[in-house]
Amino acid sequence: MKNKYAQKIVPFLWFDNNAEAAVKYYLSIFRNSRIVEILRCGEAGPGPQDSVLTIAFELEGQRFIALNGGPEHKFSLAISLFVNCKNQKEVDTLWKKLSAGGKKIACGWLTDKFGVAWQITPTILLDYLNDKNPTKAKNVMRAMMKMQKIDINLLKQAYRKK
Repeated sequence: MKNKYAQKIVPFLWFDNNAEAAVKYYLSIFRNSRIVEILRCGEAGPGPQDSVLTIAFELEGQRFIALNGGPEHKFSLAISLFVNCKNQKEVDTLWKKLSAGGKKIACGWLTDKFGVAWQITPTILLDYLNDKNPTKAKNVMRAMMKMQKIDINLLKQAYRKK
């Protein structure tokens, strides 16, 4: 049995009162995902007895905890969830699902309908930006800066440009 405390650092996401809905939404998007544990409020609260306080869950092997913390704190772009995508189909699918009801920003960034920021990024982009040829890397950066959702074909065109 896997130790539920094996991951040393776990992102902790503060939701108003919709942590359970958010977790179910994320689990419907990422195939390799599961709920690990649900902690419910007892007689002492802080919410109504048996309501969800926290949900530990995994997305693609990454552990998270979602809290029904109330409206005091909101998500911001200062923290985002970076998703490495292997191809355009994966970029397109995740972009469409996660941006539904949220906000499309730029350079692969979006916020979902719960306000969580995501970066939907094809791994080839990072390879191109790390290229030893500074002209190629610069061309790719310029192309990416004009995009909302990342388009791999446009990145490839920029990379090949002399």
